[in-house]
Amino acid sequence: MIQALVNGVVSGLNVALPALALALTFSVLRFANFAIGAMLTFAAYVVFAFNVLLGLPLLMAAAAGIPVVAAVCVGLDRFVYKPLRDRSSVTLLVASMGIAFVLENVVRLVFGNSPRGFAVEVARPYRIWDVRVNHEQAVSAIAVILCLLAVALVFRKTRIGRAMRAIADDPSLAAVRGIDRDKVTRWTWILSAAMATVAGTLIGLDSTIDPQMGWNYIVTVFAAAILGGIGNPMAAVPGALLLGVVEELSALALPPVYKTAVAFAVMSALLIVRPSGLFGRTWMQK
Repeated sequence: MIQALVNGVVSGLNVALPALALALTFSVLRFANFAIGAMLTFAAYVVFAFNVLLGLPLLMAAAAGIPVVAAVCVGLDRFVYKPLRDRSSVTLLVASMGIAFVLENVVRLVFGNSPRGFAVEVARPYRIWDVRVNHEQAVSAIAVILCLLAVALVFRKTRIGRAMRAIADDPSLAAVRGIDRDKVTRWTWILSAAMATVAGTLIGLDSTIDPQMGWNYIVTVFAAAILGGIGNPMAAVPGALLLGVVEELSALALPPVYKTAVAFAVMSALLIVRPSGLFGRTWMQK
């Protein structure tokens, strides 16, 4: 039971960053970024290239990968999303689907379809009483918690963070107050790219890297963001943790293949009671 709880918390933390990136994009740019899974995959392969092909330690490879992924995301926004920004959110959603397929096939073309792994040393798991914690789980938990604290500080203590919150709350009022929407949009993509890079690295560290890795998480990421309250970015974190724990606990009574179904059942039940999510709020778009 305790082992399942620990595994569930770590699984939820791995989903928390991409779910937060998805909720942030939705709050500021007003569309569901279906390409978040492909961003994870692309970021993982960029870090793989720095780590394995160029020989950098994994931490340095992840740090080097963030500006590369951020530059790609900002470029995609400039040439794909920005010309469509005055269209409906459905149009932007379809555009993000196209970008997802492009990114996935780029990594297939460059790296092939075979699973890859980071160049890291094998470490023995930690054992605390009867609970076993893998080295990868410990690294993931620490890295995600530090990233979440950093993101919270950005939202609360920086001008760009306050501008993001202002646009998320009321875009019209933010425009009247002179907030530069293009600048906020760029930083939204940069922050989302950083979270996707860290998440892709941790997921690849926990398992393997392959062109389908993002697709394996896309449904859970959307579910976590919606459950927490997709209009409130930080609410995606408790949504991800809840889903992770529910999925792992369900495996105690049901075959593992039903984990996602159980999580969706819980999400559906909670959304019937709170349609805006656990910590979300109702918002209207004119």
